[in-house]
Amino acid sequence: MPADPASVTVVIPTYNERDNLDAIVGAVVRHGYRVLVVDDGSPDGTGEVADQIAAENPAVSVMHRTGKQGLGTAYAQGFGYAGEHGARIVCEFDADFSHDPEDLPRLIEMVDEGADLAIGSRYVRGGATPEWPLHRKFLSRGGNLYVRWMLRMPVRDATAGFRAYRTDAVERLHPESCLASGYAFQVEMTWRAVRQKMKIVEVPIIFRDRVAGTSKMGLPIVLEAMWLVTKWGFSRRPR
Repeated sequence: MPADPASVTVVIPTYNERDNLDAIVGAVVRHGYRVLVVDDGSPDGTGEVADQIAAENPAVSVMHRTGKQGLGTAYAQGFGYAGEHGARIVCEFDADFSHDPEDLPRLIEMVDEGADLAIGSRYVRGGATPEWPLHRKFLSRGGNLYVRWMLRMPVRDATAGFRAYRTDAVERLHPESCLASGYAFQVEMTWRAVRQKMKIVEVPIIFRDRVAGTSKMGLPIVLEAMWLVTKWGFSRRPR
């Protein structure tokens, strides 16, 4: 049975996304979904903007956290809050319009049809990153190939940050216990889902570069991901 849009919560972690927030939240709630903004004490006032939006729209909630605590814990806490408030499906979504809000219903439809996890994938047929320079495409594809090889996962875009989960599947994955604080959180959750033999579906998406604000991807996040994937990969191999 198709999900009631009000039973879907889209979790949007933010840090210095003041210029994007109003537009991205508006684009999501137009589908009838609920939005939870998880702000890590943004010094640019993103949290205050989120509070203003929530005061005007009962479908929007805000979680304020002190300082930058990482993407992984933002999603873990956001998933927990959404589940406690009746969400049947929870989504991961960036605040910068790199993910198209019009693609949300396609991912949610896959969960409605039986998937435990639907991933908005850049690397299945129909997916693309048209605005990326060659070196960025190489790093991203190479990183995903490394993940697939080290962890023996069939997922082509394990690092993707655009996802829809069945809430009861999230509870079985225990995101609060994940080791990764950055984008490796996506890999860790995918790996846990694979090991539990959950149904994972990849939905092709077009990934766009942000227009406003600055990327939060940095060398420490990349190094964390490489270290953890290598560690997990060797730990699963026979000694």
